[in-house]
Amino acid sequence: MALNKISATFQFAKRPQLHTEATSEAAWTPNTDVYLTDGGLVIKVELAGMRREDLELTVEGNRLRICGFRRDACREGRCKFVLMEINYGPFESVIELPPGYDASSAKAAYQNGFLRVDVPLSSPAAAQTFSVPIDTDDGF
Repeated sequence: MALNKISATFQFAKRPQLHTEATSEAAWTPNTDVYLTDGGLVIKVELAGMRREDLELTVEGNRLRICGFRRDACREGRCKFVLMEINYGPFESVIELPPGYDASSAKAAYQNGFLRVDVPLSSPAAAQTFSVPIDTDDGF
C-alpha cells in the first residue's frame, strides 16, 4: 500500500543568534502518525494548544487536507527568545489516501491536543469535496 503526504508547508526556521524577535506568522508542520487498523486507516496529528475551531478538515477526492492556525497569546508582544521550539501560526498538511478507503465516511475527534481522523475501508468513492466535522468526544 502506498500512502503519500502530498504537501506540508514548513517554513519555520530557527535563527542562529540568541535574543531574536520571533514572528508568530511562520508556517509549520505538525507531527503526524498514519496507521492501519482492522477497520481502516487512522491519521493522528499532534496539535497541542490549539482550539477545535481553529482547525479545518476537507476531503477532495482521495486527499485529506488538514489546516489550522495555532495562536500565541500567552507571551508579551515584544520579547526576545533565547530558545523557540514551539511553532505558531498557520499550517497545512495534505495526505493522499490509498484506494479502498471511504473518505466520505471519515470521522474526526480532537481531544487533549491530538486530532484523530478515522477513515473506514470501502470501495473507492467518486471524487468529491467536503468538510469533515471535528468532535470533542472520547472517540479514541
